[in-house]
Amino acid sequence: MDGGSTLTRRSLLGAAAAGMLVSGCSSSPAVKPRVPGPPDPETLLLRSLIADKEETVALYRRAALSLTKLAAELQPFEQRHLAHLAALRRMLPQGAEASAPASADPSGAAPSGSPSPSASAVSLAGLRGAERRAAAARPGQMEAASPVLSQLIASIGACEAVHVVALGRLR
Repeated sequence: MDGGSTLTRRSLLGAAAAGMLVSGCSSSPAVKPRVPGPPDPETLLLRSLIADKEETVALYRRAALSLTKLAAELQPFEQRHLAHLAALRRMLPQGAEASAPASADPSGAAPSGSPSPSASAVSLAGLRGAERRAAAARPGQMEAASPVLSQLIASIGACEAVHVVALGRLR
């Protein structure tokens, strides 16, 4: 064989190696798949807020069973909490999962994995206490939130504070 054909083979081998590199077939180590980092703090806050709202909805559903004479009057409170829950879920980033929707369980049981309030009768004082604790937590939650989420949290907290007063008027 002459020297010209050797260069051609070397050129072909070099071109084949370059083609393999370009196409991703190489002897170099494979690129590791990107591992997602921890969720951002706002997503974690949203998940926490959603879980709290689910517990509150479950509490109102048990209260309606315990306080049958007031069931119709308690329904608007529950509906407002369901509206809060829907607004919070809409703010979750695409692909981020919240816990199971409270509305999926018509019995009103608290979501699994969360501390459930007592399964016994729920009093108006118990509802007021839950609303008061929730409203008191909102300013601290707003500190870690974006401006848009802070506005929603402030609105939710204001509603919960009004619930404390309104529940005090029910008899």
